[in-house]
Amino acid sequence: MVLKKIALSLLAGVVFGATAEAADVDHVLLISVDGLHALDVARYVEAHPNSAMAELSRHGITYSNARTPANSDSFPGLLALVTGGSPVSHGLFYDVSYDRTLFDPSNVSCQGPAGNAMILDESIDKYSGGNVSLNVIDPARLPRGRNESGQCVAMYPHNIIRTNTIFEVVKSKGGHTAWADKHPAYDLVNGPSGTGVDDLYTPEITNVNGFDATASVDCTVANDQLKVTAIINEINGLKHDGSPGGGTPAVFGMNFQAVSVGQKLAKDNKDSSCPQSTHTGQPGGYTDGAGTPTAVLAFGLQKTDEALGSMIQALKQRGLYNSTLFIVSAKHGQSPINPVKVNKPGHFADLVATLPDAGTNPGALAIASANACSTGPCGFVQDDDVALIWLQDQSKTQAVIDYLNTNAKLLFIDEVLGGDDLKLKFSDPAHDSRTPDVIVQPIYGTTYTGSSKKNAEHGGMSFGDTNVGLIVSNPRFPSVVLKTPVLTSQVAPTILQALNIDPEALKSVRAEQIPVLPGLWGNR
Repeated sequence: MVLKKIALSLLAGVVFGATAEAADVDHVLLISVDGLHALDVARYVEAHPNSAMAELSRHGITYSNARTPANSDSFPGLLALVTGGSPVSHGLFYDVSYDRTLFDPSNVSCQGPAGNAMILDESIDKYSGGNVSLNVIDPARLPRGRNESGQCVAMYPHNIIRTNTIFEVVKSKGGHTAWADKHPAYDLVNGPSGTGVDDLYTPEITNVNGFDATASVDCTVANDQLKVTAIINEINGLKHDGSPGGGTPAVFGMNFQAVSVGQKLAKDNKDSSCPQSTHTGQPGGYTDGAGTPTAVLAFGLQKTDEALGSMIQALKQRGLYNSTLFIVSAKHGQSPINPVKVNKPGHFADLVATLPDAGTNPGALAIASANACSTGPCGFVQDDDVALIWLQDQSKTQAVIDYLNTNAKLLFIDEVLGGDDLKLKFSDPAHDSRTPDVIVQPIYGTTYTGSSKKNAEHGGMSFGDTNVGLIVSNPRFPSVVLKTPVLTSQVAPTILQALNIDPEALKSVRAEQIPVLPGLWGNR
């Protein structure tokens, strides 16, 4: 792999290792710790000076003001890191969303009016008779669409992404690539070619109507460890399963879930499904607004850090630590941090339906129609700590906006994005098949659910959802905490530049004019 000289230079009037020896980067290890806030990083490093995160920060740039591009669901969160883009260019708002050009999985001829939910979560897996995922995608469960030849085909996640990924670019330059994540749907990272990742490993974490590892932080740690083992094997030049491989990848990495699960759980192992749980009945999340973790969350942080430490040790044993750029960030944060802010009033459309004029107001009726649609071109409502609304009749958009603004207090709404407001941030839904007609950001701490399982969520645009940890580390870097606002989408072009590849090889970087991260490159 070609080498890149990393010259540390002036930033904000401070010399960052101006006379330090340059570092040669042959490998980039990208780690996403779902839910990891910048606050979590700061507190953990301070309290655990001998930890892996502390080691990485001692010779790395810690970006304390890093944000994910809104919105902050797992799909757009990961795509920011590996494409350099937002939904404006890659076209994905959620793993369960809507596209006005697609068809139901059962519509194998793509006949009739277009428009259908675009479901790309654990429900698209192929399952055994015992509700155990086979860790592959079942094409019969995928939405249908027309390919470039006009044929009606199953649309895999990699078909649906509108831009290329770092894996495709690095592979096109002769580099070996690998990634590990939580669902087979993360075929997404292959990019439109479908072949960007040489070694993709996706052990399912949530089996539909079967075992769900996320019911307990202990079982989630065990699922994470499957992927950690894969990373260690890949560092050693093998494939994820330990079989002979193509050498240590030029770019590789994985997603951790234990911190996210530790933040979310209202009660660990509530259904007693995790036999190895040591936290059964204990609450997750934080104990206060200052970010003090509960024992459940502290365990998730500890085990994730230990796993990072095992990767550092493996790199050192292989003599690769000095030539590896080690990046730790997150697809998304989680909100609320402060437990007294938790508000779970019920699903958004259900709340709308309780309003006195819900049965007569055109805006309310439009929301009800979209929410009642199970298949076909009749719209869709998706909610977490955000609500995304695709309308059957887009001419009703202004009526919906007016209705929601009028009832903002009753619906726990902080902001309604629609019309010009929405077009300033995203694509125009009148001309883009994926963009919602209306996006609702609730008051901080509100999650549109009545579930008793979780006390935190992500997907919205709040500070808790979007302010994530970001450390870019190499043994020859000085220790710097940089407060300059940055986006996680800047990670992707930074990875390519580290490997001496033009960042503008990424389509999203060109389309959205995304720069490399500051403070690293002499020629930035």
